[in-house]
Amino acid sequence: MNSKWVFHIGYATIALIMPGHPSEIISLTAFGSSSLLIIDIFYYLRYKISKKEVKMAILEGDYLKVAKVQEDNEEMLLAKENVVGVGTGHKIKDGKDTGEPSIVVFVSQKIDKALIKPNDLIPETVEKFKTDVIETGEIFAGTEGIEEKKEEEIGVEVLRQRIRPAKGGFSVGHYKITAGTIATCVYDLYPFPGIPPKYYILSNNHVLANSNDAKIGDPILQPGPYDGGSVPKDIIARLSRFVPIKFMKPGYAPCNYVDAAIAEGNFHELDREIYWIGYVKQVNSRPKVGDLVEKTGRTTNFTTGRIIALNATVNVNYGGGRVARFCRQIMTTCMSGPGDSGSLVCDIKEGAVGLLFAGSAKVTVINSILYVQSLLHIRLHP
Repeated sequence: MNSKWVFHIGYATIALIMPGHPSEIISLTAFGSSSLLIIDIFYYLRYKISKKEVKMAILEGDYLKVAKVQEDNEEMLLAKENVVGVGTGHKIKDGKDTGEPSIVVFVSQKIDKALIKPNDLIPETVEKFKTDVIETGEIFAGTEGIEEKKEEEIGVEVLRQRIRPAKGGFSVGHYKITAGTIATCVYDLYPFPGIPPKYYILSNNHVLANSNDAKIGDPILQPGPYDGGSVPKDIIARLSRFVPIKFMKPGYAPCNYVDAAIAEGNFHELDREIYWIGYVKQVNSRPKVGDLVEKTGRTTNFTTGRIIALNATVNVNYGGGRVARFCRQIMTTCMSGPGDSGSLVCDIKEGAVGLLFAGSAKVTVINSILYVQSLLHIRLHP
């Protein structure tokens, strides 16, 4: 453990402690159910994140206060009928963003108040902060419904052809799924500086690891099977590691932080470039509500969106009766469709913001890139 920083994520603080150096303690504010996150010390040292910057990487100012209230009342809000998520965002009035920090409640459908049971009504304020209700529809992990998109795609140039070297934005998938999207190509967190021992494709668990139903070493195809990829001619990589998805059960709703996986490929067949966006120039650890973002994906090509909530907890449908709860997510306006899962979402300066994995006709859900890098022990950018 001497080479690790240990982040304990609880209801109040995160402590960064370097074993053997008890004086090096950084306290941060965070929210969510308790879990243990191990982050390699090299990541911290390489990016030279200051105490203040680490705090800001989560939330700051009034957003921090809103997020604490959100945390204290999250279970109450999520228990209401029709509610699929809760986050920290802005109050919208008459269709305009007021800029006022508020608790955002995501509902599958807006219903006349007269038809809602009193206990299921969303309060206008929670403690001292206003609420804002956003209709999302049902939120699905991004390969659900890909078959229904085929007719819409006829005659449209989509990124589902074979390409070597493989690059971000193009079709990819485990040999037993339909198809998703390559985020970009990455390498191990350490040694750094040094010679990376392996190189990988980054995408979602449900794209590369078949929603946990895969084995390390399974073939990954480019393009994905639904786009014509087949074994053995289109094998681009083999599953290397993934973060398991924990699904909800009655009385059990564990927090997931990422839907993410990597697959090892040959260096000369992998390219870090993202089609139409270019190369990741930095990691954006401090995205803000209202920020513009962009992505390139297998189905909807190049799209842009705007961040509408941070620190979101949202229930995501994986089909087959499986639902998973994700915490500390980034929500944007709709910028994706089925098959775009795995796309890397960047700010307009090509800074990596997160990994797209789910959405609806009205919103897109993104894993924070900090969690993706930390839990998979990878680097997107030197």
